[in-house]
Amino acid sequence: MLARGLLPDFDAAALKQLAEIRSPSIAIGADIRDLRHLLWCSIDNDDSRDLDQLTVSEEAENGGIKILVAVADVDTLVTKATPIDAHAANNTTSVYTPARVFPMLPERLSTELTSLNPNADRQSVVVEYTVKDDGMRDGYSVYRAAVRNRAKLAYGSVAAWLDGEGPVPPPVAGTPGMDAQLRRQNQAALRLRRVRQQRGAPDFQSLESRPVFQGETLVALKEDKPNQAKTMIAEMMIGANEVVARFLEAKKRPSVRRVVRSPERWNRIVSVAAQYGEMLPPEPSAAALAAFLTKRRAADPLRFPDLSLVIVKLMGRGEYVVEIPGGASIAHFGLAVDEYSHSTAPNRRFPDLITQRLLKAALTDADAPYDEAELSALAVHCNLQEENATKVERQVKKSAAALLLGRRIGEGFSGVITGASEKGTYVRIFDPVVEGRVVRNEAGLKVGDAVRVKLVATDFERGYLDFVRSDTM
Repeated sequence: MLARGLLPDFDAAALKQLAEIRSPSIAIGADIRDLRHLLWCSIDNDDSRDLDQLTVSEEAENGGIKILVAVADVDTLVTKATPIDAHAANNTTSVYTPARVFPMLPERLSTELTSLNPNADRQSVVVEYTVKDDGMRDGYSVYRAAVRNRAKLAYGSVAAWLDGEGPVPPPVAGTPGMDAQLRRQNQAALRLRRVRQQRGAPDFQSLESRPVFQGETLVALKEDKPNQAKTMIAEMMIGANEVVARFLEAKKRPSVRRVVRSPERWNRIVSVAAQYGEMLPPEPSAAALAAFLTKRRAADPLRFPDLSLVIVKLMGRGEYVVEIPGGASIAHFGLAVDEYSHSTAPNRRFPDLITQRLLKAALTDADAPYDEAELSALAVHCNLQEENATKVERQVKKSAAALLLGRRIGEGFSGVITGASEKGTYVRIFDPVVEGRVVRNEAGLKVGDAVRVKLVATDFERGYLDFVRSDTM
C-alpha cells in the first residue's frame, strides 16, 4: 500500500478528530423526515459491518412498486477538509485484502457511528423512485431522513429463501411484514433488470473468492458465487445511482459520474466473437455483445467466466468523470444506462462521499462544496487510487493463494487454460479458485482447454503458483 501511495493507518490528527466524535448525529425537522417506522433492512455479506444502505418497498398505483434507498449520511460526521476527510481523499476507497480490511474511514465510524446498524437510529439521504409494471421508472425524489434498520440480512440466506431452497431468515420471520416487502423488492429488481437487458446490458460472470479463516489461520479460498439477493440489491442501487445523476443534472449542478466508455478496442471484441463463429457489427453495440455473451454462457458455462474476463478487459476500466450541466454526457456502456453516478457507498468510496455533499448542497440550494476544477482533479485522483487499490488487493490475494497451497505441492488439480501467449501459459484451477502459470509441458495448450495439472512450486512473497501439465481432460 505504501509503495502505491495508499495510507494503511490514520495519522494523529485524524485520530484526534475521531476521539472528539461522541455519537451519531440524529436530527428530525423540516428538512429531515422521520421514516424510522418503515420496514428498512440491509442485505450484505455475512461479515459486512460497514452498512452503507438500507432498502424498503411499498405498493404504488397501477401495479407499481415504490423503492426507497437510504444511504448513510457520512458527511454529517466527516465534513470536508478535516483530517479524516484528508485520509479518505488520499486513499479514495477501502482496501479489502484476505488478511485485513483497510477502511477508508476509521472503523469506529464506518462500522458504528455512520453505519446503518440494526436497531439504531441514523441519518440518511433517501433516494426514492417508482418501478412500473413494465420496468420503467415513474418519478423520483431525493431528500434527507432519519431511518432505523429493522433487519440485518445476508445475501446467502436471503437468496436461498427467495429461490425456495432455504428457510425464512430469522430476522425476516421475526419482523411482521418484512417478507412481503422483500418479495416486492425482488419483483422490482427483476423488472429493472429486464429493461436493462432489453437495452443491451451485457451479462458478465466473474469468479471471485473469499478467504475463510479459522482464528488467525487461512484455511480456504471459497468461491463467491452470484445469487438473486446480490442481483436484487445491485439493480436497486443502479436505479438509485441513475436517479442521483438525473437529480443533480436537473438542479444544474456539476457531478462526478461513473462511466464505461464505448469500447475503443471493439475490433478486438469482434475478433474474439469470430473465434466462436459469431459476427458482431463493426460499430460498438451493447445489444449485440449481450446477445453473444448470453449464447456463450448457455453453450459453455465452464469457460464463460474466462470469456467474460477477456471482454471486460477489452471494454476498458470504469472511470470517474465530471459532468458539467449542459455539457456532453458519457453513458455507462457496461450497464446500458445513460446517466450514472456512484452515491450509495460513502463509508467505503470517496466519490460517493463527494456526491453526497453535492446532493445535500443541492437540496438546500446552497453553494456547491466543490468547484469544477476541484471535481476534475478529484476524479483523476480517484481513478488512480482505485487502480492502485485493485493492484494491492490482487497481489495480496495471490500471496494468500500461495500461502494456502504451499502445503499441497505435488497434488493434482483440474483446471482450464486462461492465457496462452509468448508471455506464458496460465491455468485457473477450480478448487480453490486460483490462477497460476504452467511452467512445463505447456506446448499446444490453448485458451479454454480443460487440463489436469500438478502443483510444483509456490512463492509466497511474489504470489506465484507454478504448475506442470499432467494430462489433457
